[in-house]
Amino acid sequence: MTVTPEQIAQVEVFLQNLQSRICDELERLDGVGKFIQDEWNFADGGGGDSRVLESGNVFEKAGVNFSSIHGASLPAAATEKRTHLGSRPFNATGVSLVIHPLNPYVPTTHMNLRFIHVEGGDWWFGGGFDLTPYYGFVEDAVHWHQTAAAACADFGEDLYRRLKNWCDEYFYLKHRDENRGIGGLFFDDFKEGGFSHSFAFLRNVGSHFLDAYLPIVKKRMDRVYGDQERQFQLIRRGRYVEFNLVYDRGTLFGLQSNGRTESILMSLPPYVTWRYNWQAEPGSPEQQLVDEFLKPRDWLEESSGL
Repeated sequence: MTVTPEQIAQVEVFLQNLQSRICDELERLDGVGKFIQDEWNFADGGGGDSRVLESGNVFEKAGVNFSSIHGASLPAAATEKRTHLGSRPFNATGVSLVIHPLNPYVPTTHMNLRFIHVEGGDWWFGGGFDLTPYYGFVEDAVHWHQTAAAACADFGEDLYRRLKNWCDEYFYLKHRDENRGIGGLFFDDFKEGGFSHSFAFLRNVGSHFLDAYLPIVKKRMDRVYGDQERQFQLIRRGRYVEFNLVYDRGTLFGLQSNGRTESILMSLPPYVTWRYNWQAEPGSPEQQLVDEFLKPRDWLEESSGL
């Protein structure tokens, strides 16, 4: 089934409006930081709107990008499982965000929503959202996954479980043998039920993101922390950088398509530390994060104990 130019335009309008709503809400909560807006053109056609907030009161760096670009052929990152599409022109539309908070007790988060249309009629949606805490709180993890499950509830009984497991598998650092965070949702090649059904699901995921993240920020952003917590945050950010530069398909897609480097790498934190063979103290909250939170868990099952 093909999609029409009008349907493609509907996706673009939704994603642009979502970008603006998220930026407005983040600015309102931060109270100090403001997003700069940087519009750009893509050489082959289309362009984007990169919005970045830095040195805020709550958010040390937040980037919320919208792009809609045209290309002569799909990059390798998008054709690994679609080799027959490699030589076809494409249009890729999406919103991608990463938020790095200042307070180590507030988790970093990422969301990506995208729609790709390939000449000849092929199309699909992809994306999701995930959470990367520095200090683990069971109630935060449960809330995050309850909201993720709510985003999936009207679209199939097993959908949350499938996308939750996919997220755990995707955001995994093989060279560290650990997950990047506590997961969330991840999907690709999504066209279940046709365009209208799939687009409705994308909208639902996007609409649930702030409901998932902002309550956690508000709960943790005023918690007192010291240099120990800050240094651990910087160390853990190093793992985030490693994933984005080594494994993340979105980063690879952007670089392989000759995308705008500043926009692609806006996901990286402003400050980060790598220490040789650093080890957390046994029994410490820092070790608890690795032992108890950076492993796939059934957070919905644990909600009954709260």
